[in-house]
Amino acid sequence: MAKVIEGLYYSESHEFVKVEGVFGYIGITDYAQHALGNIVYVDMPDVDDDVEVGEEFGAVESVKAASDLNSPVSGKVVAVNEALEDQPELINQDAFANWIIKVELSDKSELDQLMDAEAYDKFCIEEA
Repeated sequence: MAKVIEGLYYSESHEFVKVEGVFGYIGITDYAQHALGNIVYVDMPDVDDDVEVGEEFGAVESVKAASDLNSPVSGKVVAVNEALEDQPELINQDAFANWIIKVELSDKSELDQLMDAEAYDKFCIEEA
């Protein structure tokens, strides 16, 4: 069973948001990395790019498939996880520790549209 962490926000497309103040760290969930298999490449936006809730901001490629990354929130990209450029497999080792982008949130009320850990866990069980 995939790991789900309390206190994070989750989207139906299997991205998570970890909120710290006005910033959100966005990555893919443990469930998503298990479904993808061995990740070989992460396509990330540039710092200062804007992301919009529900819109694509990059992609994750594995040996099995490529999957678009959809932003669960809107905001400005203030950092990308540069470690993933050389070691995309870090996501397979610990998806939650290896966020993909850090955004300055433009509308924290968007978080209300996302699932909490309990709801996401049920969502994954129903999807499996």
